[in-house]
Amino acid sequence: MPRWLSAWLERHQHPASLALHVVGIPLTIACIPLAIAQLVDNRWDLWWRPAGLLVGGYALQWLGHVIEGNDMGEVILIKRWLGRPYVAVAPRYQREDSAADDGTA
Repeated sequence: MPRWLSAWLERHQHPASLALHVVGIPLTIACIPLAIAQLVDNRWDLWWRPAGLLVGGYALQWLGHVIEGNDMGEVILIKRWLGRPYVAVAPRYQREDSAADDGTA
């Protein structure tokens, strides 16, 4: 299994969080081809469709992280840049050997 996938699965262990991501990620990605298709067809009067997919998909992922109890990847990146502590893996799922890798130690 690729390292990025095992790290992603470690950060998304709660069944509800995983299910919300399984739905939310494709919705978020689908906004790009829909926006391009609408641009090609000169149909920006329907701008709300790709915007709705983006906001809805991202909201589902955010809700998954609220349930999981950890920060979203984008939030972790910003907190790293600012030198702030972050929660990569929810404490209830954290292994003893990864305690120093989550930005809180």
